[in-house]
Amino acid sequence: MKPERSKIKSDILLRVRLLYVLFILAGGVVLVRLVWVQLFSAEVAYNADRLSSRIFTEEVIPAQRGSILSRDGEPLATSIFRYQAAFDFASPGLDSLRTFREQADSLSKLLAAFFGDRPASEYARMFREEHARRYRLVNPRDTQYLRSEGWLSRMLDRLRGEEYVTRRIYDTIRDHTPVAVFPREVDYAEWEVLRRYPLLNWNMGMVYRLVERDERIYPQGELARRTIGLTGDKGNYGIEEAYRAELAGRDGRAVRQRIARGFYGRVAGAGHEDPEDGYDVVTTLDLDLQDVADKALRRQLERQNALWGTTIVMETRTGEILALANLGRNADGSFAERENYALSRSMEPGSTFKLATMLTLLDDARMPVTTVYDTHNGDPVKIGPARNIRDSHRGDREIDFRRAVASSSNVYFAEAVWDRYGITGRKQRYSDYLRDELHLGETVGLERLGERAPSITSDWKVPDPGVMLVKMAYGYRVRLTPIQMITFYNAVANEGRMISPVLVRELRRGDRVEERFESRTISSSVCSRQTLRIVRECLQAVCTEGTASAFFRDTTRVRVAAKTGTAQITDARSREGRYYLGSMVAFFPADAPRYTVLTTIETRAQAGKAYYGGPLAGPVVKRMVDYIYNRGHDWYGRVGGDGPRRYPERVKGGDIAQIRRVADRLSPRASFDSRTGWGRAAVDSLSNVAITSLPDDRGVMPDVRGMGLKDALFVLESRGLRVRFSGQGAVVRQSIAAGTRIRPGAAVVITLD
Repeated sequence: MKPERSKIKSDILLRVRLLYVLFILAGGVVLVRLVWVQLFSAEVAYNADRLSSRIFTEEVIPAQRGSILSRDGEPLATSIFRYQAAFDFASPGLDSLRTFREQADSLSKLLAAFFGDRPASEYARMFREEHARRYRLVNPRDTQYLRSEGWLSRMLDRLRGEEYVTRRIYDTIRDHTPVAVFPREVDYAEWEVLRRYPLLNWNMGMVYRLVERDERIYPQGELARRTIGLTGDKGNYGIEEAYRAELAGRDGRAVRQRIARGFYGRVAGAGHEDPEDGYDVVTTLDLDLQDVADKALRRQLERQNALWGTTIVMETRTGEILALANLGRNADGSFAERENYALSRSMEPGSTFKLATMLTLLDDARMPVTTVYDTHNGDPVKIGPARNIRDSHRGDREIDFRRAVASSSNVYFAEAVWDRYGITGRKQRYSDYLRDELHLGETVGLERLGERAPSITSDWKVPDPGVMLVKMAYGYRVRLTPIQMITFYNAVANEGRMISPVLVRELRRGDRVEERFESRTISSSVCSRQTLRIVRECLQAVCTEGTASAFFRDTTRVRVAAKTGTAQITDARSREGRYYLGSMVAFFPADAPRYTVLTTIETRAQAGKAYYGGPLAGPVVKRMVDYIYNRGHDWYGRVGGDGPRRYPERVKGGDIAQIRRVADRLSPRASFDSRTGWGRAAVDSLSNVAITSLPDDRGVMPDVRGMGLKDALFVLESRGLRVRFSGQGAVVRQSIAAGTRIRPGAAVVITLD
């Protein structure tokens, strides 16, 4: 028996040893596999990355885009956040049906009252249906889900939200897809109210997540929109595009851990970087002036049925652009900021270019201002090889330099330039002077905003160099943008110093200025002091007796220096009719300029519509000059308190209370028969003022002689009369004698002097 037991024991030991060996081999294999996986295989890292990417995600925290501001800090373009609450109706925080129903009913009533788009019952029904759809119950004994929402709602009502019953009898299937609950996105102020409502004032169990969206808005509407610009699918232009990087800032980043589908929580640390908001771009635009320029230009474009126009207002000393309006015609006939015409339209300017010819003739050719040429009464003449050169007006024959500027004579300047630069070798001198000394062949520093380069010829190897020279003398065969033209005129206003215009004043973050922009000097002097004085006097003559006299003849308020220009556009459209470019550039006060204004309008020749520069662009420039003057009280004249006392020789009639106030300050004595109403004023030899009231009978013609235009118009129109007037100053004649019975609607003509 012993040998048998020994054999069994040996058999058992063998088996045990074999098992040991197998276990050791298996352990070795596992160990080798572990070493391989840990040290040599890329599979673990790959799977770990995949798992990590499913659980953790790096989120970009967008920086808030900077605002574009006016010079006074008013927003022209800014970004605001929009908010939307996206509910997770399958979140554990909503497992208790009783609590959900109570909270949802209260929230429904509040949302209905806040948005007013639908009744509270519809909000409540939406909440119940979404909850039933996202939070589904499954009976383990059945093979199909209980999909009937009506049945499911009734069953959930029966369960009364008792979680232990639900878990004991049913399994839950949760759909964590976020559902937007507001009918629209809300702004920050609205969200501050909504966040206090039930279900929105707590976030237990990730009931909802807040979706934020950065939206760009333009508080001033279409005002200066082409200058402000845009970025995105609809185009990239203006300040928005030029300063895209500065406005955008730097995005931040954060690591978030997935909690449920569509819901993440931020992981503390993990390389979090806060975003850096973009800079605010502070422009030089004055909102009041921009608004006035836009309205004045729009009114004139509509009145003249024009194609497009631009108005620029520049501060003379600093070069800052205070207003920049660009309006073009839409297909429906309305006008909008379609294109930045001031910077992008390089066109033949016409007679406004004569300022360059004036400086060239006086400084380079040394032509005396007493030089006289025969302008042939506006008849076509031949000058050099150029034929049919004529003036647009008649009445002038032999005129001097000053008269030629005032009347904008093409013939005079064409003859003067041909005589001095028409000989061999001098044509190049003329164009070189325009380019090198007057700097008209270069941009003025707004290339970043889309400024187009000017065109001043430097190649005279053309079929008709003589014709080109003559045409250049009065603004053809050269191309300039409006911004380049106003920069040139501003140099004459700025004591000869040409500076670059400035549209962006500074970059700011909060109250801290990060970078400031100032104008650069293009030329310290474009002409001599003597030439500057002569040219300024000539430009003033344009306003007092020349092509701009209809707008600025009255120099009692402010003296203006200006130049008008008209150019017939010769391009493919000329086959469809005649197109014209009318311009006016002015600076004021003429003796110590502070502002320079330009208006350029393109139109088509139409019956009864203007196309010359004066009547086409003049009303807009006049409106800007008047508005700036009336706004700037610091430059009004004052009566000095020193020296001998002086009294007025004449006092205008009008409102009696105002006449009395003036007479009490400026005259020894004032007498009157009424303290209020309308009256006439007479000054005797002792400078005493006697005020006589007008009759109250509205059916009798009043005596408005001696009144100013504003008061006379009010008095006459208040009595139902239609008034026409001529002249400036005070009324000296009226077509209906005082005391005559009048009928409403009758016409009366008054003459002022």
